[in-house]
Amino acid sequence: MFRLSNNLVGILNIFSFLLSVPILGAGIWLARRADTDCEKFLEKPLIALGVFLMVVSIAGLVGACCGVSWLLWLYLLVMFLLILLLFAFTVFAFVVTNKGAGEVLSGKGYKEYKLGDYSNWLQKRVNSTKNWNRIKSCLIDSKVCEAYAKKYAKDTVVTDFYNEQLSALQSGCCKPPDSCNFTYVSPIVWNAGSTTTYTDSDCSAWGNDSNVLCYNCQSCKAGLLDNLKRDWKRVAILNIIILVILIIVYSVGCCAFRNNQEDNAFWKRRGYP
Repeated sequence: MFRLSNNLVGILNIFSFLLSVPILGAGIWLARRADTDCEKFLEKPLIALGVFLMVVSIAGLVGACCGVSWLLWLYLLVMFLLILLLFAFTVFAFVVTNKGAGEVLSGKGYKEYKLGDYSNWLQKRVNSTKNWNRIKSCLIDSKVCEAYAKKYAKDTVVTDFYNEQLSALQSGCCKPPDSCNFTYVSPIVWNAGSTTTYTDSDCSAWGNDSNVLCYNCQSCKAGLLDNLKRDWKRVAILNIIILVILIIVYSVGCCAFRNNQEDNAFWKRRGYP
């Protein structure tokens, strides 16, 4: 009869194999149907994750339930490397998201965001023209500012708009910075007046076109980083839970590997190959 640890490893890998099927399917579907850069960006990671989960699950399942020690050893090696990588990423996520916060404005319901307040590593990622063009394409495709414009269309006077609780992306990408002193017309239409020189470069980057707005502004990059900061902190907390689970699974796998070694030694003593 199989040992308990072998059975547990087999059951866990059946679940991970079943999980890999829809992930791989979603990646293949996106590869065939993706129209935007944002969707195309997701297809390769999904396919890679699905294939990785499927291969590792098969190795663990066959190694534990069929007594194939070298497959189980390979499975444990991959698990060990995964634990190390996840631990390193969790520490890294806490470090790079430790800086940065929105600036509270007097008499305004929303905050404004400055790129220089965030970690240098994150700033370099969004200041890359190639990276930002892809991110900007995703923001436009996701219609962040279109939804914002519809939600606050009722604000016909600027005092009403100033009381709104805007998200970091809405504040950074869908309106000009308050320091520009533009004249409010609607949430996505602001008149610059006759002034042509600004102390803030975001003011000259603003455009009333729905595909321009403040997508080229430093404040938009900062708003994205503020969102990213919150998301990464949540992911880091989730990673800690996953790490604990992986360590438990790894420990059970080690027991299954030891069982395989003992079983092989038992049969060899009786003259079986």
